[in-house]
Amino acid sequence: MAVVIPFRGLRYNPEKVGDLAEVVTPPYDVIDAAAQDYYYKINPYNIIRLEYGKTSPQDSDTENRYTRAAADFITWLKQRALVADSRPALYLYEQDFTSRGEKKTRSGLICGVKLSPYEDGIVLPHEETMLKHKADRLMLMRACSANFSPIFSLYADPENRVIAALREVAGNAPDVCFTDETGETHRLWVINDPVTINTVQQIMADKHIFIADGHHRYETALNYKKERETSAGNRNNDVNVAAASSCSATPEGISCSSEADPAYNYVMMTLVNLYDTGLVVLPTHRLIKNVSSLDKKCLIEQLRENFVVEEYRIEPDRENFRQLLGLLEERGQALHAGKNPPENCCDEGPPNTTSHRHVFGLYTGDNQFYLLTLKENVDLSKVMPQDKSPAWQGLDVSVLHTLIIEKYLGICGELRAKAEHITYTREEEGALDAVDRGEYQLVFFMNPTLVEEVTEV
Repeated sequence: MAVVIPFRGLRYNPEKVGDLAEVVTPPYDVIDAAAQDYYYKINPYNIIRLEYGKTSPQDSDTENRYTRAAADFITWLKQRALVADSRPALYLYEQDFTSRGEKKTRSGLICGVKLSPYEDGIVLPHEETMLKHKADRLMLMRACSANFSPIFSLYADPENRVIAALREVAGNAPDVCFTDETGETHRLWVINDPVTINTVQQIMADKHIFIADGHHRYETALNYKKERETSAGNRNNDVNVAAASSCSATPEGISCSSEADPAYNYVMMTLVNLYDTGLVVLPTHRLIKNVSSLDKKCLIEQLRENFVVEEYRIEPDRENFRQLLGLLEERGQALHAGKNPPENCCDEGPPNTTSHRHVFGLYTGDNQFYLLTLKENVDLSKVMPQDKSPAWQGLDVSVLHTLIIEKYLGICGELRAKAEHITYTREEEGALDAVDRGEYQLVFFMNPTLVEEVTEV
């Protein structure tokens, strides 16, 4: 069902750009203004200038963050700061990191994945998207005809056959290896062996792909594909990081045909096995701002309708803040315990759901912290949107957005689509600081969404 292809990836030339740790960034949607400025300054070839360029009050239709990204992209190619691999390849990627004090290694496959609409059931989403964010990504893609960061997706491979096939030919020395500013180590192997590529393609052929992060970029790629299909001419001049050309591998060699199957039919993805021991899902918290006439005391009383509200005081030195987050996590772990990734996530039959209460942390400023636990007598099937599946209704994020953010803060519909009221962050103490400084009014702390919950949805 899934079609994956090798591609001639554009990679940084260390002789030109220097330390690779200075030219990479986190995903664009978690970079704030201060971080953006930092990445601009650390190295003139940092990917921030392409992926998430600065705006200016003087921006116009002909001079803006997107046109500047395109100009820099062309310049870097001419300067050979970015160099295309000589042959189409799949890329084995390993990342070493520490999560909650435990060292982990996550392995993934970077490749081109053939675009297909969600209704085809091959690539499946779990999030709703915002028009504002998709418009931003589409402007960048129109300007550059490129994917500068891979969509992060999951697939089920209980026997780990894909990664095993890649490792068999990868060798000990990676083609790329560096440690970034956070202490995480990244390794990349370029795999252009045709037999291995063909093996991986055959293994992936019957897989479903679950988008973990990158819904906006995937839907943007679909929209860009439609635009290119309907536009006249200019079909063969892409410099596309996602897929320099469409390629198929056989034991006899790799053949490519950009005219028959152009690059815009594909998008760059990092595919991670649901069973990978390094697959960790961390919580994404919600910062709230620009809610007019917000009465925080009134909000707490309103929440008592559906939630058990426990009030805590964060100590001035915040020594007990980690304990409160630990309490939130502990309750979540106890309620979510005992589940494993399904071997075939799309089998017919009842969803693999587990009934559990939903617990959130809420910080309102002035060291006031609340634990909000959904009351046991609340029937989600009656209070959640009726056009959504029971699996969707049972997500913590769905409960938070439906029964709190939409119901009591009024952030729904057009207001939510404008993306002017909710900011997503993985920072925890930083979120407290943002509320204390008055930049935001509230922050809701979450437990992580489980991988099996994502695949059920």
